[in-house]
Amino acid sequence: MTGDAWQLFDRGGTAVPVDAAAADLARADVILFGELHGNLANHRLELALARSLHRLRGARLALGAEMFETDDQLVLDEYLAGLIPHRHLVAEAKVWGDYERDYRPLLDFARENGLRFLATNAPRRYAGMVARGGLVALARIAPEAARLLAPLPIRVDMETPGYREMLAMDLPMGGPPVAPENLVAAQALKDATMAHRISQAVASGMVLLHFNGVYHSQGRGGICWWLERARPGLRVATVTAVAGDPNHPAIVRGGPDDFVAVVSAA
Repeated sequence: MTGDAWQLFDRGGTAVPVDAAAADLARADVILFGELHGNLANHRLELALARSLHRLRGARLALGAEMFETDDQLVLDEYLAGLIPHRHLVAEAKVWGDYERDYRPLLDFARENGLRFLATNAPRRYAGMVARGGLVALARIAPEAARLLAPLPIRVDMETPGYREMLAMDLPMGGPPVAPENLVAAQALKDATMAHRISQAVASGMVLLHFNGVYHSQGRGGICWWLERARPGLRVATVTAVAGDPNHPAIVRGGPDDFVAVVSAA
């Protein structure tokens, strides 16, 4: 146990220090960290892993996150370059409610070390269009808007693991009725867009540490599934966070993820 309310376990179920995990992960082109949003131990582990990977890969390391949308990239770059103050970033980017505690430390780490930070998620207005009207709704958007997304048209296999399970879930619905297939399609739009942005970034030789909700990459589904089909030779590693007791975790061996991070629920 690290004393930081987390513990990493490899595929064999062996506890591994952050630096040792980073040495293994640094061999990948892309590291997808599937996080538990709002879990403080989880976010502290993310920063510790970023620091360890930076010691190993230096300026080749880049960070990226679901928590910034592709149309936030310009203002994000301006903040990273020191062109605008932080208050302008917060005013103009669509930062999450828990941004200051959970994500600003990662962004400022990138800024202090001259690292790129990619905004990878599909703008929520387009995901909302798909949730209401399906992927065909994107046929009406302008070419400038389409450039913010994965190449269109996007074709979703509803039998893909993850999407199949999502279809079977009793998802809460608020407001007008929404077809379950459209909710899955909206999720797929996000996954495909994040995969597209990641693929573009690592084509230049970067090592990308990407933060996303656990459901976007667990079991090597979601973003990972799209990446492996877009670029079959890409080396993609996954870290999946689960809530539990890091001192007495449930069995965490034998899964498809490279590492499981058991983080305290607090």
